[in-house]
Amino acid sequence: MRYLVTGQEMKRYDNNTIENFGMEALVLMERAALCTVDEIEKRKHGLQHVLVVAGCGNNGGDGLAIGRLMALAGHTVTFVLMGSKEKCSRETKHQINILEKYGFPIQSKIEKREYDIVIDAIFGIGLTRDVSGDYEKIIESINEMKKTFAVSVDISSGIHAGSGAVLGRAVKADLTVTYGFAKRGHFLYPGADYTGELVIRDIGITPHSFEQDNPLLFTYNGIEDIQMPVRDQSGNKGTFGKVLIIAGQQYMAGACELAGRGCLRSGAGMVRILTHESNRIILQETLPEAMISIYDSDESEKTLECLRENLRTAMKWADCIVIGPGLGKTRQGEVLLHTVLKESNLPVVIDADGVNLLGSHEDLCGFLSDQPERKVVLTPHMGELAGLAGCTMTEVKETDFTVARETAEKLKCVLISKDARTYICEAGRKEAYLNTSGNSGMATAGSGDVLAGMIGGLLAQGMEAFAASCMGVHLHGLAGDYAAGEKSEYSVIATDIAEAIPVILQRAEERR
Repeated sequence: MRYLVTGQEMKRYDNNTIENFGMEALVLMERAALCTVDEIEKRKHGLQHVLVVAGCGNNGGDGLAIGRLMALAGHTVTFVLMGSKEKCSRETKHQINILEKYGFPIQSKIEKREYDIVIDAIFGIGLTRDVSGDYEKIIESINEMKKTFAVSVDISSGIHAGSGAVLGRAVKADLTVTYGFAKRGHFLYPGADYTGELVIRDIGITPHSFEQDNPLLFTYNGIEDIQMPVRDQSGNKGTFGKVLIIAGQQYMAGACELAGRGCLRSGAGMVRILTHESNRIILQETLPEAMISIYDSDESEKTLECLRENLRTAMKWADCIVIGPGLGKTRQGEVLLHTVLKESNLPVVIDADGVNLLGSHEDLCGFLSDQPERKVVLTPHMGELAGLAGCTMTEVKETDFTVARETAEKLKCVLISKDARTYICEAGRKEAYLNTSGNSGMATAGSGDVLAGMIGGLLAQGMEAFAASCMGVHLHGLAGDYAAGEKSEYSVIATDIAEAIPVILQRAEERR
C-alpha cells in the first residue's frame, strides 16, 4: 500500500519533519539530491553535458544540489536559474552560495547546444496557477529537446500535484524522482502522461510526520499488495461462497457470462445466474459451471409475482448478490432490484443498469440509506454517477472525488467511481482508494461486468465491502495489464481480462 498526497499535505508533512523532529531542511535537500543522482546514474552512463533549470523555490534548490553533485563527479553541468537570487528561498540561496564557492557559474538563459540530460527543477509541488511568460517558453524549449533525457524533480513542472491538471504548460519527463510519498498528480490524468517513469525515494519524511493527519488517498503497489481471502483447505464449494448474479435482459447473455466468469475466477465456490430465458442455451454452453434460472418477457402481475418467488428462493440459497450487468431498465429489472433491496439483507453489488434504475427511482435509493449496516457496493461509471448524484459529468470530473464521497454517504454504501483512474469511497470512512493499475485497453465492452462479478466473488468469501472493492478493482486492473501485455491495449477484450485473473493470482502466490 502507498499513500498519494496533495501538494498541501506534503508541505505539511515536510514542515512537521523539520519543526517537530528536528530534521534540517538542507539535510533533506541533500538527501533528495543524492537519491536523484543515484537514480540517474542507474539509467544513464557516460553523460557528457547536463542542464539544470532551477526555479527560486526549494525545488530549485534540489535541482542545484543535484547539478553540483553531478559536476563534482566529473560531468559538464550548465546551471540556469529562473528568477533572481533575491527572490529565492533560504535553502536555494544556500545552494547558490555553495555553487559560487566551487566556482560553478549560474546563467539566466539556456545556451543553444545539445544536452544529454536536463534536470527540471522549476516549480515542484507548490504550483497552483497557470505557467506563463518566460516560464512557459523555457518549458516549451525543454520539451523541444527531443534527444535529451528529461528528469523532473519531485513532479513535472506545470503539473498540479493534487489534481494532475496541466497548468498551461508542463515538462514531459522521462523520469520523475519524488520524495517521501507519491503525489496524486503523478497518477491522475493528464499528469500521469507527463511523469514518465516514477521513482519514490525515502529522504527521511516518514508516516511519523502525519501526526494523526493521514493522507486522504491511498493505492496499492502491484502484485505484492494482493491479499485474497484465506482458503480453508478442508472446505467445499459452499464454503467459498454462493453468488447469485441477476443479469442479462433478452439476448444479453454476454453480460451474464462475463460476470459469472469474473466471479468464479476470483474464488467463489458456486454461481447461480437469474436471467432472461433467451440467454439460457448460450450460458449453458459458455459457462457450464454456473446454474441457470430463467424468466420470460411477460409483464403481467401474475408472471411478475412468479419472478419474485423465483428470486426469493434464489436469495435464500445465496451468500451474496450481484445485480445489474445487461439487466436493462425494464419492468422485470425494476421488480428484481426492488425485491433484492426490500427483502434481502445479503451483501449486494449493484452494477450497470442496476445503478441506472437506482438513479431513476428515488424510492429504491431509500432502501439503501435505511439499511446502513448492509454491505452494498455500487459501481457507476462517470455518467452513471452523475445520474445518481443529480449533477453533470463535468461537475463529477471537476470536483475530484467529492461527488463520489457525498453519494456514498447519502446512500450508506461503498461507491466505486469508475474512470481511467477509479476512486473508491465508503460511507463513514475518511480515506479513499485510488486505483492505479490498468490501462486504456480495459475500456472495452464487458470489462465492468467482469469487475462486478469479481467483487461479488470476494464478498461471498467473507471480505468486507470496502476491502473487497479495493482488492477487486486492483486485481481487475492487474489482469488488464497482463492482457494488454499479451494482446496489446488495442486488442484486449473482456474475456482476456477474466482469463488473466488466474495468472495474476498465481504470481501473487509465488511471491509469498
